[in-house]
Amino acid sequence: MKISDNGLTKKPSGMIDMMEPLREVRDGYLISLNLGTPPKVIQVYMDTGSDLTWVPCGNLSFDCMDCNDYRNNKLMSTYSPSYSSSSLRDLCVSPLCSDVHSSDNSYDPCAVAGCSLSTLVKGTCPRPCPSFAYTYGAGGVVIGTLTRDTLTTHGSSPSFTREVPNFCFGCVGSTYREPIGIAGFGRGVLSLPSQLGFLQKGFSHCFLGFKFANNPNISSPLVIGDLAISSNDHLQFTSLLKNPMYPNYYYIGLEAITVGNATAIQVPSSLREFDSHGNGGMIIDSGTTYTHLPGPFYTQLLSMLQSIITYPRAQEQEARTGFDLCYRIPCPNNVVTDHDHLLPSISFHFSNNVSLVLPQGNHFYAMGAPSNSTVVKCLLLQNMDDSDSGPAGVFGSFQQQNVKVVYDLEKERIGFQPMDCASAAASQGIIHKT
Repeated sequence: MKISDNGLTKKPSGMIDMMEPLREVRDGYLISLNLGTPPKVIQVYMDTGSDLTWVPCGNLSFDCMDCNDYRNNKLMSTYSPSYSSSSLRDLCVSPLCSDVHSSDNSYDPCAVAGCSLSTLVKGTCPRPCPSFAYTYGAGGVVIGTLTRDTLTTHGSSPSFTREVPNFCFGCVGSTYREPIGIAGFGRGVLSLPSQLGFLQKGFSHCFLGFKFANNPNISSPLVIGDLAISSNDHLQFTSLLKNPMYPNYYYIGLEAITVGNATAIQVPSSLREFDSHGNGGMIIDSGTTYTHLPGPFYTQLLSMLQSIITYPRAQEQEARTGFDLCYRIPCPNNVVTDHDHLLPSISFHFSNNVSLVLPQGNHFYAMGAPSNSTVVKCLLLQNMDDSDSGPAGVFGSFQQQNVKVVYDLEKERIGFQPMDCASAAASQGIIHKT
């Protein structure tokens, strides 16, 4: 790696770790990638549920199907290889090329590229990696080419930068339901932490509350490296589960959920165990907005909430939003105050006796401004699609707001600590104003 200190004194601690600001938008958290020479800043989603990092390519040619909500979106800055002096196509002989094509046979990409048999056998074919199609669990698809260029990252002090040459990412020209690029933080060889050498260490984040969505003036730090996994005395850690069939996801075991002071609801074993095909378990995924729970258990949770909450249902809001439980909560004189004490708390109990009480606003959330001395709040949990394949549940980013989450990959565990993420960043002097 080529290190640049911008003319300032270099410090070893600034070299070891990486720290980038995370900014909240309505359905996820954005990290800024500085790609190319000269660097072009492109904002992409941080996604712990996938590996590939990709950015929109081509100022005029980038096309997104079924992305009407994002037309003319200012976040959609694009990368152009022709404008970067350090850009180059990845070759078909690259292991990352085989990975993006999901091929167990390393010869496949070069065969598709039209290489001769002699160059296939020798691994010397000079042809570029063929175009790929990469799919996401929610149905999104991106099509592009595997590209390498310089990635400039920031150290634990913003004044320190690190240039990572030949960082591999997707240069994507067309997508379906994926309007903004993605930084993959999974455990595969393509992921950003893997390429930067941090998969044996870890990373941490503290997602800002939803009230900061689309606020360009405030962000919180994403920390990668030794700094992320040190000084975590106040966190509760649950072990990462190993799934040999799907090793690139972060699986945690859910044992029970408690509503208020009621008896804990025991969850099905599929949320902490895998079958012979690798199905089951709960993944923790910053790329999924709301937590998803399997059907029968989710229905049981809804029934318990309905038996405890006595406020009138807002069924018209349920029909409009698709959320299953919405209530009209008293709001005297339409003055916005803390209403969470009027609703029962919800606690998630993970393996290793880890209990996480969801912070205020992480379960029931106001759907709009108060009216007629009431405010409508909906439960922002969802039913997992009926399927016997894949994970049994997902712990989404909305339920991770105002929680410090530490991916300690050195010790194969995930840590949780509820906190006000905006106040914590400000008090530590590391809040980023962008």
